[in-house]
Amino acid sequence: MIATIRPARLEDAPGIAKVQVDSWRSTYKGLIADAFLAGLSYEHRTQVWSKNLTDRSNGGFLYIAETSPGEIVGFVSAGPEQAGDPLYRGEIYAIYLLQQAQGQGLGRKLLSTAMDELVERGLSSMLLWVLKDNLPARKFYEAAGGEYLREKPIEIGSQILIEAAYGWKNLPALVSRKG
Repeated sequence: MIATIRPARLEDAPGIAKVQVDSWRSTYKGLIADAFLAGLSYEHRTQVWSKNLTDRSNGGFLYIAETSPGEIVGFVSAGPEQAGDPLYRGEIYAIYLLQQAQGQGLGRKLLSTAMDELVERGLSSMLLWVLKDNLPARKFYEAAGGEYLREKPIEIGSQILIEAAYGWKNLPALVSRKG
């Protein structure tokens, strides 16, 4: 699948919402309660992403992966780390691909694009949080050089799950090796 990575625009919000809802339903089946996943709404997520794309006061950014017919198949949202971590200054807030777009290098392209943008913004390290039981995603982050850092509980719906943090200490070294 050939896709272009580009900055998201306001009119992309419905496509981003579709990717998020559909990827949650496929990726988290068996990890998150079926009732919660069934209750996810394209309309609600479109409103959330429209707001995020309109108000960038947190310093965040959003890139999409778009196929040539204009279908959004993935996205990455990132920016300054949100919890005051003393070592990791940037954070990937979300990175999702539709199931049919996985395994084709688009996840690596989105992750790399976010790393590049963080470095351009003066953020030389980053972390992200992933559900501990999401083993394919954890393997992806480890293959991309992420170092396992720690865990914390998170409530999703009425479930308490565990998230694992992965960190990259030296983004400029990773970015310079690419080019």
